Amino acid sequence: MGQELAKRTKDDRMELYLHIPFCVRKCEYCDFLSMPAGETTRRHYVSRLIEEIREKSNACRECQVVSVFLGGGTPSVLSPRQIAGILEAVRECFTLSQDAEVTIECNPGTLDREKLVLYKEVGINRLSIGLQSAKNQELVLLGRVHTFEEFVGNYSLARDIGFQNINIDLISALPGQTVRDWEETLEKVLELGPEHISAYSLIVEEGTPFYSKYGQDDAVRMRGGHPKYLPEEEQERNMYQRTRELLESHGYRRYEISNYAKKGRECRHNIGYWQGVPYLGLGLGSASLMGHMRFSNTDCLERYLEGEFPSLEAILRKEPDILEKEGVVVLDRVQRMEEFMFLGLRMMEGVSKKLFHGRFAVRMEEAYQKELRKFQQEGLLVDGRDKVCLTEEGVAVSNYVLGGFLLSEP
Repeated sequence: MGQELAKRTKDDRMELYLHIPFCVRKCEYCDFLSMPAGETTRRHYVSRLIEEIREKSNACRECQVVSVFLGGGTPSVLSPRQIAGILEAVRECFTLSQDAEVTIECNPGTLDREKLVLYKEVGINRLSIGLQSAKNQELVLLGRVHTFEEFVGNYSLARDIGFQNINIDLISALPGQTVRDWEETLEKVLELGPEHISAYSLIVEEGTPFYSKYGQDDAVRMRGGHPKYLPEEEQERNMYQRTRELLESHGYRRYEISNYAKKGRECRHNIGYWQGVPYLGLGLGSASLMGHMRFSNTDCLERYLEGEFPSLEAILRKEPDILEKEGVVVLDRVQRMEEFMFLGLRMMEGVSKKLFHGRFAVRMEEAYQKELRKFQQEGLLVDGRDKVCLTEEGVAVSNYVLGGFLLSEP
């Protein structure tokens, strides 16, 4: 049964995402599924995660896993032994490609030599370090648990141990931040020479401490923040422009709206998301896309610790009771076309007309004639011989453009 399902779900490539929901302390801006937890809870969680790995792998043992991403939360709060146990289970139960990209998210202040040495030994070949800002006053504002100096120490240690593929996460448009403040953060990071930089603009999400401080009135919600404290829209656009200018002048290519990399160091795991590569999410609240179906694990920690996660085999068999119980969304052709467009257009190279036609048996110009014409006339899209991609102006208002394809009815 497992091998038959593997053949039905295999799309040449497959990705794994493993969610570690624990952190030292919840940041002021964070709306991710994460929380502090004691050692007993973390140990119980790791046991359940390994159990889920073993159970769900039965449905896709023959799939070729091209990337593994341990995200959170802060996976590096786990002990070295726990991380080793998780990855040993992954390698035992799944078939990893020889050059699989294996990433772990980590925060400064949670790393040490023992952890980094073990990460290298168990096959982790990419670190994604959450710095967010090079200014200590901004780190305090964000509720981070580290200083810039601690980050530099962790980064240098990772280099000494031999990590050659490191991403640094940064956030711009912070309360009180000026364009020059942001430039100084970028300059300090560029001095270190990471292979990859993810640079996001702050979004004030409802339910976070930041929302109670900066996002209360209706006019503010439209912008996502409070003009008294957050940078004005024009300042935010200047920050985005300076990000591209500074990073490109140092040899980084913007390959996605918020991601820059040196040649050959693009994050393969994230590219897989944007290009529709099937992925299996494991752990609390994790989402999956397999067999044109989207589904998620429970986001209730107590239920997960009791062993409540859906049967992948039953989902792939499309058992009606299971699909309804687990809230599985079976994507129809129109929904898959929409996802192809709004996810693919995040990439600077854009979306391929040839691939669209091969996948959906209809020409992109026929399916999206109105949308393509509209955004071209507005100067937001470039319609090339095979590729359709965002212009610089389109990138600046990408949510507007991408939302247009969500509302289409081909």
